[in-house]
Amino acid sequence: MNTWFTVKVKYTKQLENGEFKKVSEPYLLAAMTFTDAEARIYEELGSLIRGEFSVTNIARTDFHDIFHYEDSFTWYKVKVSYESMDADNEKKKKISQNFLVSASSVKEAYERIHESLSTMLVDFIVPSVTVSPIVDIFPFNDVAADKEISRKPLVEISEEMEEPVSGKGVVFSASGSDFDDEEISNIEDEYSSEEE
Repeated sequence: MNTWFTVKVKYTKQLENGEFKKVSEPYLLAAMTFTDAEARIYEELGSLIRGEFSVTNIARTDFHDIFHYEDSFTWYKVKVSYESMDADNEKKKKISQNFLVSASSVKEAYERIHESLSTMLVDFIVPSVTVSPIVDIFPFNDVAADKEISRKPLVEISEEMEEPVSGKGVVFSASGSDFDDEEISNIEDEYSSEEE
């Protein structure tokens, strides 16, 4: 199961005025484990950063979904809250989730999160929108893994649809963000027993 990791990388960066400065920048990437996250960041940044760099910190990061728009390079962390009924004791339960969205301003991030979550069946509020220090994201994109689980690439899916996918951006979800693994296995068991 893939999860998101924030990886801080320290290196010497050449500034626009030609000076060199040591910087520590956070990157977000999807990986299976901490070891996988470290290996992936060296693979992803090896061709982008000139000279040596080192990983100074790796932390698991909780983002429900990431909405990437090609026209923006600044990332905003958006907290979304809504109420849900607890099935066990029939009480309302407040749920908060963090999203990451690329936008050019706080207002645009707020509008884009409302546009992206417009299909939610419950009313939600956005208590905070803050600029994230994340420089770039590296979603998990393994063609072999996609074929193994019969997942189709986004381009192929949009070609099958009658209407083209609108310019709403690309969504990167953490694996299992919509269902618990236990619920998925129960569904598979029910269908497999019917076929036999």
